[in-house]
Amino acid sequence: MLSHAHWDHVGGLHAIIEKNPTVTVYILKSFPRSFKEDLIKHGIKTVEVQEPLKICEGFYTTGELGTWIKEQSLLINTEKGVIVITGCAHPGIVKIVSKAKDLVKNDVLLVIGGFHLSDKSKEEIEKIVFNFRRLGVSYVGPCHCSGRTAKDLFKKEYGKNFLDIGVGKKLTISSL
Repeated sequence: MLSHAHWDHVGGLHAIIEKNPTVTVYILKSFPRSFKEDLIKHGIKTVEVQEPLKICEGFYTTGELGTWIKEQSLLINTEKGVIVITGCAHPGIVKIVSKAKDLVKNDVLLVIGGFHLSDKSKEEIEKIVFNFRRLGVSYVGPCHCSGRTAKDLFKKEYGKNFLDIGVGKKLTISSL
């Protein structure tokens, strides 16, 4: 599943395809036509996503969110709650979490990925942290484009429920 069409989110796809040429790729309907044609040319099965969609048991996409930069997020419904995995959260991280709760009808266990807050003020980020608590988010793992201020404020608020996420980090649901 590709969150959005920025190079840093799709650039590794060909390496994955080399390892697994039978993979099915979930892309947004709004992806560039040339990108879609390239996948088809390589014989890759694609599923174009616009509306929320069940991928398989327990796995969902939010569907296409946003206006300027359209993006989808992955939702994993577990017995402990839903895990929300974002790309960059261009449509707004609070909007994505709210959409996840509405779609899956479960508490939010973890929100992980880019929160797209590096250009936001401390006050704006504090409101977002407040809204995470209001939405009942238990764990957070901001990374990628979240910004240092956001990471610091989420860490201060969430304490031991703040996950320092980065490339190569492994998580288990049982550790949450």
